[in-house]
Order: sequence, then structure tokens, then C-alpha cells
Amino acid sequence: MPNVLSNGRALALAAVLAFPPAAVSAHPHVFAEASLEVTVASDGTVTQLGHVWRFDDLFSSTVLLEFDANKDLKLDEAELGEIADVVYNSLAEFDYFQFVTAGGKDVVMKKPDKFVASFDDNVLTIMFASEPAEPLSLHGKVAFGVYDPTFYTAIDFIEDDNMMVDNMPAACRREVIRPDPDEAIAQNQQSLTDAFFDNPGGNDMSKLFATRLELTCG
Repeated sequence: MPNVLSNGRALALAAVLAFPPAAVSAHPHVFAEASLEVTVASDGTVTQLGHVWRFDDLFSSTVLLEFDANKDLKLDEAELGEIADVVYNSLAEFDYFQFVTAGGKDVVMKKPDKFVASFDDNVLTIMFASEPAEPLSLHGKVAFGVYDPTFYTAIDFIEDDNMMVDNMPAACRREVIRPDPDEAIAQNQQSLTDAFFDNPGGNDMSKLFATRLELTCG
């Protein structure tokens, strides 16, 4: 595969989507409406997470201007492939913005095979699927979410139904958790303070504010 980060357009998109943490303010600059589908096998193990991110008009327009090489105001298959590769590579160090926990402990996810990009009605959409590195059984509390640890990109689930479970076991209860920022800060004040002073540009405490899907299973 060619090094897609070797040209100016690729670097521009990587810089916009995954901005260096040291230069980021506490407010997001890129917005995306997301959906997440958790697929469960008949034995009650999670087999796949399916992600869809639809980006805001401004960011989508920026991508069009940067990657429309032939200036026809469209993104053809090759241009979309380049975009998908750039996003894929630029988010690798951030674990592709996804998090999964089981019993409060992080679950390691395999690296996605690839990203797929589309551009319809002037909206950039990124899609990808990922799998747990080890079998993930739905037992106790298992949580799934998406967040940008740099706070630069806000990926939101507008409706609770945007976080779905395919073939959820009868013994499981589904709940979408939308943390209250003030409450999250109050409950984790010491942890947030310690994380800031220990590593102000590289901690993942923004996970506390992310919308998450929780499955509680007997």
C-alpha cells in the first residue's frame, strides 16, 4: 500500500482530524453524527462492532477541497480511497476513537482491516468494523463507546437508537449512558487533576464524558 501521508492533502486531513494534543483547546472543532452496531453470536460473545461516522458540513467541504484532485467537485473512487486510508492511518495511535470495557477493565480490540469512505449529499461518511482481540463474552457489565482523547473531534450519538445490538441475549439489559459533564468532573476530580499534571497532553480522561452503550447481562 502506498504511503498516503506523503502528500500535502493527506497531511492536511490528518492534521485536522487528529490534531496534535499539545495544540488543542478544550473544545471540539470537528463534529460527526455516529451510529454503532454491536453484533452478538449465538453463544453470547461479541463478534463485531460496526461504526458509521457522518461528518459535519464544514469538515466535509474541507475534505472535498483538499482531495478533489481533478477539481470536478466530486470525490471519485480513488479519492475516497485516499481519504479512507488517511483517516485510518491518522487514528491508529488513538485506537480509532473506540473503547470497550468489561467489568470496568479495558478490552483490547483488533486493528480494523480498513476504513471505507463515501461522499453523498456533500457529507463525508466513514465506516469500519472491528473485533475483540480475544473472545468477549457478555457477562456482567460490558460498555462500548467512541471518544477523541484530544477533545478535537466530537463524535455524538444523537439518538439512543444509534447504539444498537444485533442478537442481544435475553438475559441482557441495554442502556445508553450520557454522562453529565459537571457530575463527571465532580466524581472524578482527583483523577482528572492527577492525569493533567502527570501527562497533560496524553491522558484519556475525556472517556469520562463520552456517551456509551452499557449491556448488563446475568
